[in-house]
Amino acid sequence: MKFTSFTQYLSLCLIGLTISCTSVKTTAQNKKPKNVILMIADGTGLSQISSSQFYNSQPSNYDRFKHIGLIKTSSASDLITDSAAGATAFSAGVKTYNGAIGVNTDTIAIPTILEDLEKRNFATGVIATSTITHATPASFYAHQKYRKMELEIAQDLVTSGVDFFAGGGRKFFENREDGNNLVAALEGSGYEMYLDRLDPTLKMKASKKYGFLLADSGMPKVLEGRGSFLYDATKLGIKRLSKNKEGFFLMVEGSQVDWGGHNNDGEYLVSELIDFDTVIGQVLDYAAKDGNTLVVVTADHETGGFTLASDEGDYNKINPSFSTGGHSATMVPVFAYGPGAAEFMGIYENTAIYSKIKALIKE
Repeated sequence: MKFTSFTQYLSLCLIGLTISCTSVKTTAQNKKPKNVILMIADGTGLSQISSSQFYNSQPSNYDRFKHIGLIKTSSASDLITDSAAGATAFSAGVKTYNGAIGVNTDTIAIPTILEDLEKRNFATGVIATSTITHATPASFYAHQKYRKMELEIAQDLVTSGVDFFAGGGRKFFENREDGNNLVAALEGSGYEMYLDRLDPTLKMKASKKYGFLLADSGMPKVLEGRGSFLYDATKLGIKRLSKNKEGFFLMVEGSQVDWGGHNNDGEYLVSELIDFDTVIGQVLDYAAKDGNTLVVVTADHETGGFTLASDEGDYNKINPSFSTGGHSATMVPVFAYGPGAAEFMGIYENTAIYSKIKALIKE
């Protein structure tokens, strides 16, 4: 083939390059994740995230995200949601009443994304620094009409099919008022149970399920010596779940950012948020290396009306302040990384977290 001019030749080359680039871009946009890691820093709004930038000795891992959105958090019953309704919006895609665990406004159980994926042979896990029966983790595997029914929620965990869990709440599984030993029941269901420590070097078997109940109630505060529990549990959870060829879903909650907000305790809140930020770094490093993992980081609501005010008018000094001991109605941010991350940009209802993940990992 002869070209009548160099200009014509150059034009055709540019057209070919454009088509090639468009093809690559489309392929990247259409890529579906094999794995999903949903990270929830309970009670975290923009000021909490900002605190990880001002008070962290290391660069904040929130800064690594390029795809960011905002969610509206109101529940079906209240303008200001609680963690149960907020987490059920994420796990089951429905707006429900405050206090509901995996049920709709008529207290009818709604299948969660974790349960749906288990039917498709995905591996699943839940991790929290609260009790494992607390509102947020419970909403992914349990169905109860009220969040305080932790004895019943613990029973739901036994039959849930979750492959890996780690947190506190041992008192809801052994020495129960009803005399049932749910630790023994979990072992009978194929779990390898650990009640005193978490060893991040533990050799994991794809054929085994693992449960860690490391405190009677919630895990200790970072300020009281919890150490690297959340980091180590997440590392171990990914190690176990990634052995599954079909893919995995893991929910990781930094539960006590919320508790620091309720206590109007800035030091407590910031220390928990920085701990969570460290785990984000680990997860992003894994996702970057893996290439098939979608990471979504968000919160169920903001707690404390937290703000980074000036200290008595000195604009070079920050004084963490609070406007309430409860939750607030403000929107909270969503950060996404990996295949499908662009879908999480914009402003939308909290239930869309569920629908967006489901759409990306549909069969």
